[in-house]
Amino acid sequence: MKIRNHYTKLMFASLLVCLIFIAGCASEDVPDHDVDVHTFANVDDVVVTHMDLDMALNFDDQIISGRASLQFNNLTGSEEIVLDTRDLTIERVTLDDGGEETEFSLGEFVDYLGQPLTISITPETEKVNVYYETSPEAAALQWLEPEQTAGGEHPFLFTQSQAVLARTWVPCQDAPGRRITYNARVEVPEGLMAVMSAENQQERSPDGVYEFTMPQTIPTYLLALSVGDFDYSPLSDRIGVYAEPEILEDAAWEFADTEEMMKAAENMYGAYRWGQYDIMVLPPSFPFGGMENARLTFVTPTIIAGDRSLLSLIAHELAHSWAGNLVTMATWNDFWINEGFTSYMTNRIMEEVYGRDYAEMLWHLDYQELIATIEEMGEDNPDTRLHLDLKGRDPDDGMTAIAYIKGAFFLKMLENNLGRERFDDFLLQYFNSFAFQTMTSEAFLSYFRGIVLEDPVREVPADDMEEIDLEEQLKLDEWVYGTGLPDNCPVIHSDEFAKVEDQIDSWIAGTDASDMEVENWTTHHWLHFLMNLSEELSHEQMVELDNTFNFTETENSEILNAWLLHAIEHRYEEAYPALEEFLLSQGRRKFLMPLYSKLAETPEGMEMAQEIYREARPTYHPISYQSIDEVLDWQN
Repeated sequence: MKIRNHYTKLMFASLLVCLIFIAGCASEDVPDHDVDVHTFANVDDVVVTHMDLDMALNFDDQIISGRASLQFNNLTGSEEIVLDTRDLTIERVTLDDGGEETEFSLGEFVDYLGQPLTISITPETEKVNVYYETSPEAAALQWLEPEQTAGGEHPFLFTQSQAVLARTWVPCQDAPGRRITYNARVEVPEGLMAVMSAENQQERSPDGVYEFTMPQTIPTYLLALSVGDFDYSPLSDRIGVYAEPEILEDAAWEFADTEEMMKAAENMYGAYRWGQYDIMVLPPSFPFGGMENARLTFVTPTIIAGDRSLLSLIAHELAHSWAGNLVTMATWNDFWINEGFTSYMTNRIMEEVYGRDYAEMLWHLDYQELIATIEEMGEDNPDTRLHLDLKGRDPDDGMTAIAYIKGAFFLKMLENNLGRERFDDFLLQYFNSFAFQTMTSEAFLSYFRGIVLEDPVREVPADDMEEIDLEEQLKLDEWVYGTGLPDNCPVIHSDEFAKVEDQIDSWIAGTDASDMEVENWTTHHWLHFLMNLSEELSHEQMVELDNTFNFTETENSEILNAWLLHAIEHRYEEAYPALEEFLLSQGRRKFLMPLYSKLAETPEGMEMAQEIYREARPTYHPISYQSIDEVLDWQN
């Protein structure tokens, strides 16, 4: 894309800053804030550049066995390479062409992180071959019985490597600051399909053997594999969807706008650099809304609403093709570098495709969630900073609305102050300058200052009495390193939500629910409606709303989740069967945690929650049940 004329004068400054930044990354002295505390790997001495995987899946024993061959550059002449593992059985290790076995050892187990695998090498060694086997308890792997799938006849497997779970199914340098290419050969039971975060075939292999190539470099948390009874449907010449046959047609219809989203993103942020973009619809136990595995987004079936109303999730995962996958946080302390940029871009993509009113609703909902999160955590809580300190903690602790929404509003604030055109030019240049590289908070602020704040005085209207110092106006350090929310956070007004609030006021004043003006309301209108209802609703009011709008019977997961929270709060027992079914039929942590937490607030609710959980827990992914275990004080 051509850079607009008013911005071309900054191009040479950008190149200089970029070169300085890259040179700094090559320094042997890594500052403390750039040290990855979630990896055992000696990434500053030995850098893995490529991996060849040869794996066989055993659904009966729920294990993967095979070989991981890791090619590397030995930067310091080290005599050992240290890899990350967790719950892996290491059978043997050979060097280079595989003829010579070498010594190896597994270190002490550390919570969340597993064990270091230390392998003896020589300064001349270029490759190690690790023969290994996973555990049935591997946290990245969820093995599903046939009855847990839509078809009910075949088993299913999917992985979830983020944050530091790739090491539970592949011995690797499990650090976001290091990128690899990879090839893989995967053997699965005949009749099943296999796909990875790589170049995929679109038809089933008759012998159950699949081969994959990933030519672009990725961090290991984007390693992904899915195996099951599913087929492929193209959405355009570069986009398609994989799903079980029973839901493939519905999924293809739901995601039909993805190509339009792609074009909108490319117009703003530059070409999509990954070749193919496909969507894999997983069974409902998938713990997240989506996972941005390069070339192959994993999504929950709960976004298939039948009206394309939940597609902001697709826009979000697509935006990761630039923010996160292309320019990646160096460590989990800067998770916002991935998610804040992506969340900002999501709303921009949705605005381009569906209009400004639609995007304003998304921003407003985000703001409400952000305020609620900060109130719950406390304004002085260090975890309300964008740049976190996660030493000694599970990186999942940083996966809150702070990284996503505070990060997005930081960028929205920059857009408002610089002007959209200038900020878009900056982001385009940012993605082009640091493609397939890593980024830290400090490096981003340095780059931004070097490009945008070259002229420290902001242009202001002639009738202003004095010039404004842009550095002071933006409060960059307060946003990134300060707690709470700076006072220059944008306030988003939504005309559509103002209409919703008028209807709420009218209903509270006595208008029948059936007379409310709700024509053409989207999911987001209804979410705002439910989120802004009084906490003192009577049983009669709950009945009136439910009879009029059929909330308990809705197939829209977002609306149902918001309604069920009211049902628990107001002891609306008519919705309890739907609540139980919802908790038993899907494993998305975003829904499970609030519902179980709300139930746990009362003794009778806790009893109900534990009864449901006893049946549901075996169907949940470890990422979900480990969080819920704490809420319910669960004892196995």
